[in-house]
Amino acid sequence: MLLAGRTAIVSGIGPGMGRDISLRLAREGADIVMGARSRGSLESVAKEVEALGRRAVWLETDLTDKDAGKRLVAKAVDAFGKVDILVNNAFHTGTMTPFESDDLETGWRDTHEVNLWGTLRMTQAVLPIMKQQKSGSIVMINTMTIRVVNPGFAAYASSKGALEAATRGIAREVGGYGIRVNSVMPGFIWGPSVKGYFEARAKKEGRTYEEILAEATRVIPLGRIPDSHEISGAVVFFASDLASCITGQSLDVNGGQVMC
Repeated sequence: MLLAGRTAIVSGIGPGMGRDISLRLAREGADIVMGARSRGSLESVAKEVEALGRRAVWLETDLTDKDAGKRLVAKAVDAFGKVDILVNNAFHTGTMTPFESDDLETGWRDTHEVNLWGTLRMTQAVLPIMKQQKSGSIVMINTMTIRVVNPGFAAYASSKGALEAATRGIAREVGGYGIRVNSVMPGFIWGPSVKGYFEARAKKEGRTYEEILAEATRVIPLGRIPDSHEISGAVVFFASDLASCITGQSLDVNGGQVMC
């Protein structure tokens, strides 16, 4: 197993990426510390992790709370004595409203509060323990949207774009302590939310769902939209010793839709 004996914090636990990242890390031997606003999701995924033979603890966590990251790191240290991996998966999509008519408080500030500030505070909270250990891997779940910004996604893309720049800067600052900081860049992630988005677009544009799906997959060289289980493999790679000399990098995991 690639992560035997390691402890990982994963934020943004839900039925998609958060769940699949946690289970993929657990299958590789890691114990999991989970944070999310939904108690139900936390309890459900914790049971799945434990069914794999790994330990799991969780804490209801809202990253807009300035001390939430510190509490989640304290929970990890109390339970396991260390933190080897941090996966910043929590996110806010924004209102997906055109900029001119968007409310900058709810559409922009709230989005940045989670995607940028909440993630940075979570990262800041884990650095002291990783510096003490002289090792650690931090993985930011970013987005292909910062490469190709579609109408209505400016708030989301700007928050994640700022996070990407911060990731490279942090990687340079903490590399001397053996801490690596990298980004995974998914595009569309197949699941109920993307299917619902395509269905809504089809209804709004007077087209069929099949037409919208075909249009989306036509620009993906692999011809399909990856699911969150596939994308979680890139997280395991960055978290493991396979990436021991890789830091400050971004890995596009989108079937080839964007190649940078």
